[in-house]
Parts: sequence; C-alpha cells; structure tokens
Amino acid sequence: MLEVAIDADGEWDSSTATDRVNWDRLAEAAATAAIAESAFPQLASSDRTVELSIRLTGNAEVRALNNEWRGKDQPTNVLSFPMAEPGQLADPVAAGPELLLGDIILARGICAAEAEEKAITLEDHAAHLLVHGTLHLLGYDHMDEAAAADMEAREVRALARMGIADPYEGSS
Repeated sequence: MLEVAIDADGEWDSSTATDRVNWDRLAEAAATAAIAESAFPQLASSDRTVELSIRLTGNAEVRALNNEWRGKDQPTNVLSFPMAEPGQLADPVAAGPELLLGDIILARGICAAEAEEKAITLEDHAAHLLVHGTLHLLGYDHMDEAAAADMEAREVRALARMGIADPYEGSS
C-alpha cells in the first residue's frame, strides 16, 4: 500500500478557485504513475506500507538543502533523498515495518518560473518533477546518456498515465 505524506507551505496554496490544485491528489497520482513505470511496480500494491514524503516549499529552503547536501549554493526545482536500499525495493513484501522510499522537495519559485517559461501549468510541471523525484527514489538517475534516456522515457510514460503531455517533445 502506497502512502504519500505531503507538507505544503502557504505559498503553494492556489490563490484563485480556477487555479486551485489538490496537491495531495497530484502527489499520489505522480508517485503511483512513476512506480508503475519503474522496475518495481509491485511497490504500489504491496501489503507492506510503502511511504514517501513530499515537501512543497520555497526557494530559500531548497537552496539551503541543496547547499548542505550537494554543496550547491543555489535553489533547484526538485531534490530527492532516497532512503530505501535496492534490495528493499525488489522485495517490498518482506516482513517488517513500513518501507520508507525517501523525501522529495520542490521549490515553488523555481517550479513556477519553469512552468511559465515552458508555457504549461504549474500543476503539470509539478507533476513532472514529482515523477522525476520518485524515479530518483527508486534508483534511477541521469548521470550518463543511456541512464538519462531510460529515465526520460519512464517519465514520459508516467505522465501519459496522468494525461500530461510529453514535457521533452520539441526540446533538443
């Protein structure tokens, strides 16, 4: 059973009724779609509780975390902090306490600016970043060309499950 715990700062609250986003629903849908497109789809339906935590916050908090953990003194759109070992991912039904996948943190200002630049909604861009972050928690990366292509393809398929267009289409 997948449980997504989300903590959103006030700046993530939508200001108008037409803009209102249910971040809890979006986060769960993005995590579920990413898991389905991973090598570990059984995580979403395991009897053992599988949990990931999501923090929607501002650029300043993400900048501080990025500096502390990655040595980069600047904000970024998404940070992922995996907690599960590869063996735990492959066998989620093993007896034991809940399986903690890890934490994903999104920076509101960066996400909003990128969404505007791409001419897409903040909701769709945040969904993409949540899928991306979840795949990182599951061991995927983009450190070389082959890994990047594999991760990108998984992201595109996960977003398609959510009815979201390919964010890479038309990019070089």
